[in-house]
Amino acid sequence: MADEERKTAPSLEEILDLEKQVWTALVEGNAQADRALLSADFLGVYPTGFSNRDDHVSQFADAPTMARYELSETRMRVLSPDTVLLTYRADYQRPETMAWEAMLISSLWERRLDVWVNSFSQDTPLEAQ
Repeated sequence: MADEERKTAPSLEEILDLEKQVWTALVEGNAQADRALLSADFLGVYPTGFSNRDDHVSQFADAPTMARYELSETRMRVLSPDTVLLTYRADYQRPETMAWEAMLISSLWERRLDVWVNSFSQDTPLEAQ
């Protein structure tokens, strides 16, 4: 049986664990871990504009960008055994303000050469309610 035939889609828990590794890198200021989780052709779509992998990683130049986070309302769509779309709500605190903020996130994960990488992310800030 060919490798392509044996591949199965990951579980929500597996992909959520990878997404949490990205968030943990933001909290720890770990640019190396962040770079390893993002594809070379990563595209971020944020309220501040478009971002590539280098832009995403460069935010760690001075210090961690997040102090704390909580992820909830997770959903996953399997587009193929090697491509999944994770959507969720992120509640987080930035170190400089410590005020809680929230956003909805869509995160595309792809299995490339048997390694899962984040190739696309879009953040939609939620207004305070």
